[in-house]
Amino acid sequence: MKGAKSTKKADAKLAVKKSAPKGKAAKDPNKPKRPASAFFVFMEEFRKQFKEENPGNKSVAAVGKAGGAKWKAMSDSEKAPYVAKADKRKKEYEKTLAAYNKKKDAGVEDDDSDKSKSEVNDEEDEEGSDEEEEDE
Repeated sequence: MKGAKSTKKADAKLAVKKSAPKGKAAKDPNKPKRPASAFFVFMEEFRKQFKEENPGNKSVAAVGKAGGAKWKAMSDSEKAPYVAKADKRKKEYEKTLAAYNKKKDAGVEDDDSDKSKSEVNDEEDEEGSDEEEEDE
């Protein structure tokens, strides 16, 4: 019976409380994602290189540590191409964010989100109508 008590405690610890913080608005799934920083642009390339050199290593932490160490050791001139790519992505993000904000302020919804909602509702309606036809 000792095990029963410990499992109750473990279950209580593992239970996830799903309560939203008060006053916090829901996230909009259509909002553009923030661009990657210069370091993360570097890491995209570094991960590929690291996997080729170390095919047996599956540790995410090892890749991160090696990438961080290499980034710190790099000079500003070596980091320049990654900084330039990050700046380019940031400018594109700012354009898409401005367009998103205009649509949001105008109250215009994306066709994709409305379409997906209507398709889901249509499928449910069709299933219900099939059952009614069979009954008749």
